[in-house]
Amino acid sequence: MSKCLISAIVPLYNEEDNVAQLYAELVAVADSSGLAFEFVFVDDGSADRTAERLAEAANGDPRVRLVLLRRNFGQTAAMAAGIDHARGDIVVTLDGDLQNDPAEIPKMVEKLDEGYDLVAGWRKNRQDRMLSRKLPSMIANRLISKTTNVQLHDYGCTLKVMRADVARNIQLYGEMHRFIPALAAQMGVRIAEMPVNHRARVHGTSKYGISRTFRVLLDLLTVRFFLGFSTRPLHMFGALGMITGGIGGIALFALTVEKFFLGMAIGDRPLLFVSIMLVLIGSQFICFGLLAEMLVRTYHESQNKKIYAVREVLEFRGSTTSGPQRQGGESQNRVARIA
Repeated sequence: MSKCLISAIVPLYNEEDNVAQLYAELVAVADSSGLAFEFVFVDDGSADRTAERLAEAANGDPRVRLVLLRRNFGQTAAMAAGIDHARGDIVVTLDGDLQNDPAEIPKMVEKLDEGYDLVAGWRKNRQDRMLSRKLPSMIANRLISKTTNVQLHDYGCTLKVMRADVARNIQLYGEMHRFIPALAAQMGVRIAEMPVNHRARVHGTSKYGISRTFRVLLDLLTVRFFLGFSTRPLHMFGALGMITGGIGGIALFALTVEKFFLGMAIGDRPLLFVSIMLVLIGSQFICFGLLAEMLVRTYHESQNKKIYAVREVLEFRGSTTSGPQRQGGESQNRVARIA
C-alpha cells in the first residue's frame, strides 16, 4: 500500500473556521506516515470564505485539488464530485468539520491491506448530543443493518477507506453516501469496520437536522429495492399482486359459493366490493412488474451495463508450474480490481 496514491476526499460547506486546521492535520498525517496523498476538497457552494481560507492554507501545495461546485448540491453530490476528480488507487472520505480524526487514516489503510475492499469507521465513543444525534443514529443504524443485511455499527460515519475501483462503481445520489457499504456489498466486496476517534465540533454549526432522518428513511426504501429487486422487479411486484389478487379471489370464490349453493344475497355486502378491488389491485401490481422488467432490460441492454462485478482476472500462461498471472502484471499494486 505504500506505493499507492491515496485520495483524501473532503466535502466542505461553510467550514471557513475549520478548513485550515483540517488541511494541516492531513499534511501531518501524510508526512508522518510516508504514504503518498492527494487532497481533494470539494466546496459545496459555501456562502463564506471556505475556499479562500483553504487556498491560503495550502499555498500552492501540488497535492491539493479544490473542486468548486456552482451551488450547494448536498453532501452526497459533493462526495460524488470528489470521487470523480480523484486520481488515487485508494479513496478516503471524511467530513470537513474536524470531527473525523485524520490520524486514523493510516491504520484504516493497513486494515484495507489485510484483504478488504472497504473499511468503515465506527464512532464508538461519539462526541455528540444524545437525543438529537446519537439516539436517532443508533436507531437508524440498526434499521439499515437489518434492511440491507450488511451489519455495521455506524453507517453515518463519513470516515471510510476503500479501493478506488469500488468507489467509482457506486452511483451516488439523494442521501446515498451513508449507504456506501450496503451499495458496495451488492458488488460482493469485502467490508471491515473498525473503531475510530471522534471529536466534538468546536467551530461552526452542524448541517444535520431531524428532517434529515425522514430523507434517510426514504432513501433506505430505494436502497432496499435496488439491493433486492433491481434486476428482477417482477419478483416484488408480482409477489404483491399474487398476494392481494389471491386474497380477493378466495373471497370472491367464497361469495360465489354462498350465492349459488346457499342462496344468500351478496349484492349489498362490502366484502364483494373489497374482493373485486383486491383482484384489480393484484392485476395492476403484476402489470407494474412487467413494465418494470421491460425498463430494467432496456436500461441494462442500452448501456451494455453488466449485472455482475469482477474482482480479479487470473490468466495461466506458459509452464503449468508458473502459476496464475494476474491481469495487468505483478508490478502493479495489490489493489483488487473490480470491473
